[in-house]
Amino acid sequence: MKALLLENIHTDAVDLLRSRGVEVETRKGALDPTELKDALHGVDMLGIRSKTQVTREVLEAHPQLQTIGAFCIGTNQIDLTAATDTATVVFNAPYSNTRSVVELAMAEIIVMARHLTDKNKAMHEGVWDKSAKGSHEVRGRTLGIVGYGNIGKQLSVLAEAFGMKVYFYDTVDRLSMGNATKCDSLDELLQSVETVTLHVDGRPNNANMFGREQFRKMRPRSLFLNLSRGHVVDHEALREALVSGHVAGAAVDVFPTEPKVAGDPFTSPLQGLPNVILTPHVGGSTAEAQENIGQFVAGKLVDYSRYGSTSLSVNFPEVQLDPEIVGTRLLHIHSNLPGVLARVNSVLGEHGINVDRQQLVTKGQTGYLVTDCGNGVTPEVVAAIEALPETIRVATVS
Repeated sequence: MKALLLENIHTDAVDLLRSRGVEVETRKGALDPTELKDALHGVDMLGIRSKTQVTREVLEAHPQLQTIGAFCIGTNQIDLTAATDTATVVFNAPYSNTRSVVELAMAEIIVMARHLTDKNKAMHEGVWDKSAKGSHEVRGRTLGIVGYGNIGKQLSVLAEAFGMKVYFYDTVDRLSMGNATKCDSLDELLQSVETVTLHVDGRPNNANMFGREQFRKMRPRSLFLNLSRGHVVDHEALREALVSGHVAGAAVDVFPTEPKVAGDPFTSPLQGLPNVILTPHVGGSTAEAQENIGQFVAGKLVDYSRYGSTSLSVNFPEVQLDPEIVGTRLLHIHSNLPGVLARVNSVLGEHGINVDRQQLVTKGQTGYLVTDCGNGVTPEVVAAIEALPETIRVATVS
């Protein structure tokens, strides 16, 4: 097995994969689709973060690729439909860095409420401005969370512990945590709070979901944060709102276009504005989070390659399997059509192979059949199952 890990994935992931006998190649930066297509020859496992785009063309050019690990929360950088069509199992880290993002959001809310960016700049310029003007506690103030998933919920709890009143809005029906108040629309939330923070996913229809109209509907002198995806906010509109004073401060960690590697030039219309915190997509970049992500996602890649487990896969039917295999485990990925199980078992029966246990799980148009057999799964048996018209991929582990 060979793995290619891009974008400075934590060394714990490298160590774990190598300890399981996987050959690992690492690269510091992201690759564009053309570069990625060239780099994937002979690669079974791909590890990326948020910048590398995995397209259908890339996936169809490399049918040997078995798994992709997104060492982050989001998976919008991967064509998941194409991954499923090519029997490439995708895993991510939906929980490992949530605390890091939440702590950064809470810290930035306090920094903006106290105007600490301005105080810090003045001190470095030799100006002693000991004044409480414009400086506020966050206790008793209102926070609006747009997107109430794992990060939004955890931020809700932490903000309440600071004494804030929390409102939230999500397109999915969510139960509130603590005393948080659910809003029926984004407009209702914007009219109710003094601070707005975005924690939405990167699906295409979220592009520019927050623009001039939404900034106008925010209460005057509100604070704004985006630690989710760069393309969900119109940054020119945010600049206008900041320059006019309608928005009193902003913290932005993600941008529509981001440099591929550290040290590359960066420009943004938000640069140079007072009480604006710009960070280089580091919401989940703490030592603890990156270590947890590295171990979690690499573990998922190994679990699939060694014994076929797809638990917590983003795009595949989920099967939690026993790592103890007696004999041979046959992994059959196929189109979800009637009669596949019977046809596979007919092939096994024709070759005198006894089935010890079997699991079949489907998701959408894809079926995943796991069969534990005794000895006797020969290349001829695998070839016969591969020849079935519904087969997408067959693998064996033992």
